[in-house]
Amino acid sequence: MSIVLGANQYGKAENRVVRIYRDGARHELRDVTVSTALRGDFAAAHLHGDQSKVLPTDTQKNTCYAFAKSHGLREIETYAITLGRHFVDTVAPVTGARIAVDEYAWDRVPVGGVGHDHTWTRRGSEVRTTVVTVDAERAHVVSGLKDLVLLKSTGSEFAGFLVDEYTTLQETHDRIMSTSLVANWTFVDDVDVNWDESWADVRRILLEQFAVVHSLALQQTLWEMGKAVLEAHPEVAEISMSAPNRHHFVVDLGPFGLENPNEVFYAADRPYGLIEATVTRED
Repeated sequence: MSIVLGANQYGKAENRVVRIYRDGARHELRDVTVSTALRGDFAAAHLHGDQSKVLPTDTQKNTCYAFAKSHGLREIETYAITLGRHFVDTVAPVTGARIAVDEYAWDRVPVGGVGHDHTWTRRGSEVRTTVVTVDAERAHVVSGLKDLVLLKSTGSEFAGFLVDEYTTLQETHDRIMSTSLVANWTFVDDVDVNWDESWADVRRILLEQFAVVHSLALQQTLWEMGKAVLEAHPEVAEISMSAPNRHHFVVDLGPFGLENPNEVFYAADRPYGLIEATVTRED
């Protein structure tokens, strides 16, 4: 039985790129982390140490910075597609490129009720994401978000579950439901999309459905969130979600002579239930 080289890729991970637009007195800020990975004919590098077909990862890093100026850095999907096409179209051994971009949101500092022209504050932990895979024929785009922390104080139940000899969990018809959502949605190939508007509206739908759906289980909530996105956005082929259940347990205040009608909780960070689901179109 022979031994052969399998799939491989290489690139520069987590390049921090900040782009300031100084077109006028009111500046614009984009703050991202970019990771590149190139695929192609790199067998000689692995098998013989021959680097003649290898574009250095340092060059990939430099390209990320140069393109932020020469091609602009606004919609992260457009930026990622442009980078990927550059590597595939101009570097002969490269047949495919995977560009992943995380964007961090900043809000303008209010001064006199108006956002300041050139001062910002970082907004929470939520991160906007995209992963773009480019080859000679197409660009495959997945947009998303991660670390979006959500909590609803009622409107969530968990009952009627399977019980065996190791089950201690009690049924509840009124509980806190909280998660740190990761969602990734895949676009139909070659679709013409306003990336910023599409991302903002998908995010709006996810938030609204989390809020308004009376949840009998986190699984049901994810289904309703994903279904609503696909119904509203025909350009989206499927959406995958990962939702750790951030458990909140009611504290027993009886020893202190106090009642606790679902008002004081202990927030446990681990272990946690992890619920994952993909909602897709039949075709």
